[in-house]
Amino acid sequence: MSKLRTSRIRLAGAAATAVLATLSLGACSNGSGVQDEGASSKVPPSTSTSQSAGTAAPDAGSDSSSNSAGSSGAKASTNGSGTAAHTPTSKTPATSSAKPVTCEGSNTRTVAAPLNRPLNHMLLTVTNTGSKTCYLYGYPAVRFGEAQSVPPVIEDSQPQAVVTLQPGESGYASVNLSAADGSGTNGHTVKSLSVYFQGRSGNESVGRGANPSLPAKGVHVDDSLKVTYWQQEMEDALVW
Repeated sequence: MSKLRTSRIRLAGAAATAVLATLSLGACSNGSGVQDEGASSKVPPSTSTSQSAGTAAPDAGSDSSSNSAGSSGAKASTNGSGTAAHTPTSKTPATSSAKPVTCEGSNTRTVAAPLNRPLNHMLLTVTNTGSKTCYLYGYPAVRFGEAQSVPPVIEDSQPQAVVTLQPGESGYASVNLSAADGSGTNGHTVKSLSVYFQGRSGNESVGRGANPSLPAKGVHVDDSLKVTYWQQEMEDALVW
């Protein structure tokens, strides 16, 4: 009995030794699918990839660029060097660069109105009918009927600045038709009137003239006929 028991104990010990040897070999082997203890200290590949992607610069066409441009109130564009350049989304309306012109018959309307006061006077009103500002230089060169010359200007009526008419605005001049006391000579009635406009130099007429209508009965003029300079205000024209 003791021999048989001793034999069983030896067989059990040999089997246990074989099992331990098998486990030890499995733990040391890399090809069996069992990972050694040193692998647990390494950073997982997924974590390394995530950190690298997080530090990468965004694509120039990505939403982050669009959002950055949108928050600054500007559109992003490239300036040729690959760098995004910001341009304002709103545009400033262009201002008109049209230069003022000379007032004359083609861009104005002229009206002649005889006045009761001052006596024997007529008011000329010139209105800018064009789309540009115009300058009303000097004084009106008027011709009544078949007159061969224009009447003189009242020098004291000269304004301090050139009359400037914005579109729709009017300038004025008065005409002394005849002497109020009857002292004028060569009095006669005329039924037609031509008005010519001066240029900057004042030496000659420019552009087209105007032919404002007169009352059907005409107006009486004599050798005392004279005109004022163009005025910005009607009241200034009627002083003379």
